[in-house]
This record gives sequence, C-alpha cells and structure tokens, in this order.
Amino acid sequence: MKILCVNAGSSSMKFQLFEMPERKVIISGYIEKIGSEDSFWNTKINGEKIRGEKFIKDHTEAAQVLIDELLRHKAVESMDEIKAVGHRVLHGGEKYADSVIIDDEVIESIKSLTKLGPLHHPGNLAGIEAMKSALPGVPMVAVYDTAFHQSMPEVNYIYPVPYEWYENYGVRKYGFHGTSHKYITKRMQELLGKEDVNIINCHIGSGSSICCIKDGKSYDTTMGLTPLDGLMMGTRSGAIDPSIIEYVAKESGMDVSEITNILNKKSGLLGVSKRFADHRDIEGGMEEGDHLSILANDLYIDRIVKYIAEYYVKLEGKVDAITFTAGLGENAREFREAIVNKLACLGIKIDAEENMKYASYCEKQEGVISTDDSSVPVYVVPTNEELMIILDTYEFVK
Repeated sequence: MKILCVNAGSSSMKFQLFEMPERKVIISGYIEKIGSEDSFWNTKINGEKIRGEKFIKDHTEAAQVLIDELLRHKAVESMDEIKAVGHRVLHGGEKYADSVIIDDEVIESIKSLTKLGPLHHPGNLAGIEAMKSALPGVPMVAVYDTAFHQSMPEVNYIYPVPYEWYENYGVRKYGFHGTSHKYITKRMQELLGKEDVNIINCHIGSGSSICCIKDGKSYDTTMGLTPLDGLMMGTRSGAIDPSIIEYVAKESGMDVSEITNILNKKSGLLGVSKRFADHRDIEGGMEEGDHLSILANDLYIDRIVKYIAEYYVKLEGKVDAITFTAGLGENAREFREAIVNKLACLGIKIDAEENMKYASYCEKQEGVISTDDSSVPVYVVPTNEELMIILDTYEFVK
C-alpha cells in the first residue's frame, strides 16, 4: 500500500511516498520558495538527488510538481496507486488529541485555529486543498503537531494569567513538535523494552523544544501557546520577559505585530550573533573568536540545560533516558558534549569519544553517548516525523 506524506509550510512542501507496512521510502522531495521567482525542488529516489527549477506560483502548482515527480520517476505508474495522504498540521487546539480523517469540519477547525498558527496554517491548508483537488476521493489524514501534548496535566498547561483568558480565548500551553516527540517516545519504548518510559527528549534544530515524557506520555514541554515560547532557537527568542514588548514598542515606535515578527524571525541565534541563524555558521564564528557567536552558543546551551534540569526534577530523578534528536541534536557533537557536561552535578556523564561517533554523516546514528556509570543514559536518536505521520495515516486505512 502506497501512502503519501505531505508537510506544507508557508512557502515550502516536503513529501515522502512510503510503501506500507514495509515502511520503505520510495521517493522523497522538498519544494522550496513557493511563490518566488527562484522556486526550486530537490527529489531523492534510489539514492540519487535530482534538482528542478521553475516558477511555482502557489501550493496548487507545488502539488502538481509533486505529482509530476512521482510519475516522471515512476514511483507510481498512476496516482490511483496512492491509497491515502497524511498531512502535518500545526495546531489542533484542545479539540484534537490524536490524528483525524480530514473532512469539511476538520478543515473549518484548521481555519479557525489559524489565529494560533498564523505562520503555518495557511500553508497547511493550501497543501490539503491542493492534494484534495489532485487526488479526489483519496482519504486524507491530519496529523497535529499539538496532539501528543494533550496528555499534559492542567498544572503544566495553564498560565498564571486571568483564568478567563483560558475560558474565553483558549490561552494555554499547547506545545509543538508533537509528532517528533511521539516518534522518539515510541522508539525509546522499543529500545528500553518498556511502555511507561520517563524521558527528557531534546528536539534541537532551527526550531527547538524539549519534552518531559512521563509514563510514555507528554507531561510538560517548552513551547507554549505558539512555537515562540521556551528555548531560544535559530530565529526565535524563546521565553523572555513579556514587558519587553511594551517597552520596546514605546522606545522604538514599532507596534506589537512588528515586534512579534522580530521575536519570531530575527531573534534567537540570529538576533544575538547579528549574523547567523544556522548553528553551523555560529560554530564558524566561534572558531574565528567572534564574541557574539560565542555568546549566542552559550545562551543556547544555558537554556537547554535549564529545561533539562527542570524536567529532571519534575520526574523526581526517575529518568530512563535523555535523548537528543533533530538537526542539531543528531549532528552537533561538540554542542551535545557541552550540554551534558553542564549536567555533571546530577551524575550525568558523557563518553566524549563515543559521542564523536554519532551524527548522520558518521559511522553511527543511534545509540548511547554516556558513560557506563552515568546516572542517566544519554542517547542520540534520529527523529522521523514523516514516518510517524505515515504510521498514523496507515492506522486509518489499513
């Protein structure tokens, strides 16, 4: 059975076609800069990467590029072979604690929640509408980034603001990266041989969040009402004193929306370093002795350590594993070492030599990077959000 995974962003569309239940990736691709004159795509099949370029006006045209790539590379003989499509959707609010078949009601709810996901939902919706048009009658499944976190207890999702804000406006912590955190939880259940796992999962990439997983369920997480809260990231500030917004508005003459845009797109590593949003470039700046690159890196490490320590206490020290995943978590070896070294007071110790063997470009991708006498084992575990989307979709149609 062939199932298609579509992850549509504001100006991009990632896709993977899986053969199920074998979990085999037949073809994958990434269409970028939708709506720009320099739009392009990269397709990977049989280990070969193929690049294409042309102006792609909107997500409807991007969906056609996707279909053309599937047919041109003979990933399918006809589109009738695709039996379902799984779509990543950012925000399910409190309504969806699991994935769901997409119908008119679901589409309306995604539209209504756009106020909570203004950067992501237009692209999510465009991807859904484009694929519905291209594949009429094929079941579509919405896999929500927030769903995994619906198990959080009230004490961990309510903010200390007027309770009426929650009742009237839905102001609460929702959490994101749920598809990744759910995948890592399932993988660690397999690796540890138990269901009720207690994990601190560090999803560290251009967007970053840490999840406190208790008894195999999300117990707390760093992102909040939106993905802006919690850790600093490539371009996001993460948690700051909220009064900064009013203060800067008065001092600069900018309005709230302008400042919020800066907090989302021009802060984090980019804001502090003044130069780099990508941590690989930050590392280059550090090698040059650039003070702001060093400061940005140190701030990032400090905030990750803070949340790991907080969740260690929330789990009362009963932690089965700390896991690193996503682009930075899987590949930034010195960065991981610096984080774990700051946890030494908890008896958590890294095996520096072993740690250097783990990255997507190294001999090992998944395994333990802590010492045998570490109080908590530390793992590197590659995430696979697309596979998680496919697994959820497959459950509906198999």
